[in-house]
Amino acid sequence: MTRFLATWFYSGLLPFVPGTWGSAAALPFAVILHALGGFPLLLIATIVVFFVGWWATTVETRGKENHDPGEIVIDEVAGQWLTLMPLSYVLWSHGSAVTILPWPGLLGGFILFRLFDILKPWPVSWADRKSTPFGVMFDDILAGIYAALLLSIGGYLAHGGFS
Repeated sequence: MTRFLATWFYSGLLPFVPGTWGSAAALPFAVILHALGGFPLLLIATIVVFFVGWWATTVETRGKENHDPGEIVIDEVAGQWLTLMPLSYVLWSHGSAVTILPWPGLLGGFILFRLFDILKPWPVSWADRKSTPFGVMFDDILAGIYAALLLSIGGYLAHGGFS
């Protein structure tokens, strides 16, 4: 069960770039969560996935030399969902139909999250160096925060900010 969760329904076992596959596999779930319950449900689910991921990563890496194997991608799910929270919040708080999460925001969020997860600017790099299951999860949360901030700025500018 922990392998199923840690690899996010085995998406982390796909060949090449497992983190990108895990992030991509997170997107349809984010859309469904937003459609079912808007921002509050996405927020709750992200918190739950963080703690479930911490636990699953602990179990999956116990006794192993590699503390952050590539196939563990539940951390990407938490970070990707965090990235999309500003988009979900704005739509939900403005009373927009919860059945939509616009594709430019989804695509932009995906690209920005992958960028920060790969480049690992400080403090993402600091968290990534922690040899603990918490560090595995937390570096993606920090990458998600960076991506969410840039996604928010991009959305603000795209919708008439500073005009």
